This record gives sequence, C-alpha cells and structure tokens, in this order.
Amino acid sequence: MILPFHDDDEVDAAAAVVGPHLAGGGLLGYPTETVYGLGSFATDDGLDALARLKGRPERKPFLLLIGSRLMAERAGLVFTASARALADHFWPGPLTLVLKGGEGRLPERLRGAEGGVAVRHTSHQGMARLIARLDQPITSTSANRSGGPPAPGAAKLAELFAPAVLGGQLIVLDGGVLGNVPPSTLVDCTTSVPTLIREGAIPRDELRRAVGRLAP
Repeated sequence: MILPFHDDDEVDAAAAVVGPHLAGGGLLGYPTETVYGLGSFATDDGLDALARLKGRPERKPFLLLIGSRLMAERAGLVFTASARALADHFWPGPLTLVLKGGEGRLPERLRGAEGGVAVRHTSHQGMARLIARLDQPITSTSANRSGGPPAPGAAKLAELFAPAVLGGQLIVLDGGVLGNVPPSTLVDCTTSVPTLIREGAIPRDELRRAVGRLAP
C-alpha cells in the first residue's frame, strides 16, 4: 500500500491506517528531512521485522524519530547539558543525539556500543505530525538494502521492497522525491563531553558556533 503524504489532511488520513498497522508489528516507509526511511514501533516484533527487511544483523541498533523532546523524556532518556543545548538550537532538524537512559521503557537492543539510544526530533512536518498523532516514537533506518543507496522516493522504495508491500507488511508514505541531502549529524551525548560520531547535514563548525564549548 502506498499512501499520499503531502498535506495535513493526507497525514491525518495516513495516521488512521498507520497506527493499527504498526501496532500489529507492521513496517513503514516514509520521507524525512534527509532521506526516505524504514521504521516500526519500538517493539521487539517490529525490530525483528525491520532487521529482516533490511537484511542487517538483528542486534544492530536503529535510531528513534520523535515528535517532541517530551516524547524522549517520557521514554526515560537523559539530556546532558550538551544534549540540551544542541537540542535547543538544532531540533527539530537533521541532528541525531545519542542519549543515556530508557532502561525498562525502550528495548535494550536499541542501545549502541556506547550505551545510549540514538534519537532525532524530525523537522519533516508530515512525519512530526504523524508521530505526534501516534504519540510514540518510530524507529528509523535508511530505506535501502543493506549496503545499497537509499531510495530517493516512494516508487523506488516500493520497488526495492515489493514483496513486503504486496504482502501488506510494509506501508509506504509518498512525500515526493527527495533531493540529495546528507544524512543527519550524529553526536554521542552519553558522557559530559560530547563526541562527534558522524559529520552530516550540520557541520562541526556550525555546532560550535551555536553552542560553543558544549559542542563536540
């Protein structure tokens, strides 16, 4: 199933379908401010299905897309001084923060080697609205076969994962074709001194101009 996903009415209509689908362990393909993503609810069943679809190790963690900082705090994630400063300046936007916490509220398999959970408050208006409507985070990984380039649009995504779409496991939200945008910048905020893991859409210099010594 491919659903239009361009304006508020289409987002709200999609939410009515996507919510029950994800709650039943289904998967979602969707646009973000960087690339098209694949995701699920943050449950073991959803994560198992997502790992199988991507063809990647089942225990390799996925990041979470949230619709507000409150959503991350409700999940028990902890914002250090650096994380708060970076989130204040760059969220919503293409900045992923690795945060401590979430024990007992999020699956442990979302936790990376550094001991944190990767989280981004998406600036894609449709996805932010959808996540707010669903009132829980959605996992996220680029919409590609493991090792391949990400799909630039819904049609290519549906082609890449045609069996899952035809079988009803994967719903695709069509937000148009995306431009050639770098992935999000990734910062580890699990310690008092943050570490830049990946320099993406937001350069290190911009992080430092914005928050000074609290930047990596």
